[in-house]
Amino acid sequence: MNPLQISMDDVKKAREVLSGVARKTPANLGLGRVLQNKGIYLKYENFQLTGSFKIRGAMNKLNSLTEEERARGVIAASAGNHAQGVAFGASKLGIQSTIVMPMAAPLIKVTATKAYGADVILHGRYFDEAFQEAKRLADEKGYVFIHPYQDPYVIAGQGTIGHEIFEALPQMKSVVIPIGGGGLISGIAYVLKNLNPQIKIYGVVSDQTPGMMEMKTGEHHVQPQFISTIADGIAVKNPSKEMFETYINKYVDDIVAVNDNEIAQAIVYCMEVEKVITEGSGAAGLAAVLNGKLDLPDPSLVLLCGGNIDLNTVSSVIEAGLRKQGRLTRISVIVNDLPGTLAEITNIFANERANVLDVIHDRVSPELGLRQTRIDFLLETMSLEHVANIKKTLREEKIWILEK
Repeated sequence: MNPLQISMDDVKKAREVLSGVARKTPANLGLGRVLQNKGIYLKYENFQLTGSFKIRGAMNKLNSLTEEERARGVIAASAGNHAQGVAFGASKLGIQSTIVMPMAAPLIKVTATKAYGADVILHGRYFDEAFQEAKRLADEKGYVFIHPYQDPYVIAGQGTIGHEIFEALPQMKSVVIPIGGGGLISGIAYVLKNLNPQIKIYGVVSDQTPGMMEMKTGEHHVQPQFISTIADGIAVKNPSKEMFETYINKYVDDIVAVNDNEIAQAIVYCMEVEKVITEGSGAAGLAAVLNGKLDLPDPSLVLLCGGNIDLNTVSSVIEAGLRKQGRLTRISVIVNDLPGTLAEITNIFANERANVLDVIHDRVSPELGLRQTRIDFLLETMSLEHVANIKKTLREEKIWILEK
């Protein structure tokens, strides 16, 4: 028998364990016209305790431990959300917890994990390296290892979301779910396909860690040597073949990839239109929808699975999201360094109704002539079409635009 395989009875038991602990999160029609016109519902698992769905699987697993196992203490590896779920659950049950997190884990998640009572160890550049260190420490110290996804209790705990979706919205024709290690989509897909085999399940990965998508499509690309993504919660370089074969290949209909700019756009959309905060991995599913990666039937649901965004990254995320919409743009020009040139260019922006937010002069770069200057403008604009019109006017006025 496959040790990862769960049953609907396992999910029912998980719901009983989580009753009074995990929140039953809302699922509502999106506020924005873009989503309303398509009949897209959002399930706000970013409102969950500890800020993500991870408390469900972690608490269900911790509750299954024997007294002897609890006395040994537990250890987990996580980019942040599983860490908080394990730390919170362990503290609630009186279990000592140790969490190994990658060095690049968002500060907000490191701080929160410590606040929930865990001993935090920072190790490795990526999740996979932190994972190996946690396994080593488990063997050395005798801790019980709490796997972030490859565990039947964890999968059943995440599967309780599927029950909530079906009870609230039995008419759903498809559900969109981010994929990291695969525990979340496995649990939800298993439950929903059992309750309604016709429902479509779509997964979304980061384009920097497309391993699970490549398993599904049979395609293989050269993976970047260094991963840097705002979707740290789904940045799993080497996904599990066991998870794929047990659940994802059977129950997930398709998987698509999104990039950081698309995710940033979705985060900004959530802030501005839906009035909620999401993190990078939590907004990946919505990023796929906003960018037309999936042809969804009406009605469909997108899971916002986490809201623990690092405030240190918010400003850069907002800028990237606004750039993706054409509402913020950077234009660099090279002009003769003569009196009145700057006024000429800013008059063009004024006539085009673009707001100048910042100006930087560069007269010393080696590519510039002796009488030339480079000027970098940060502009507040209205749309991608507006940006194109501004550049068209600059070219008509014989102003040299530096294209990236």
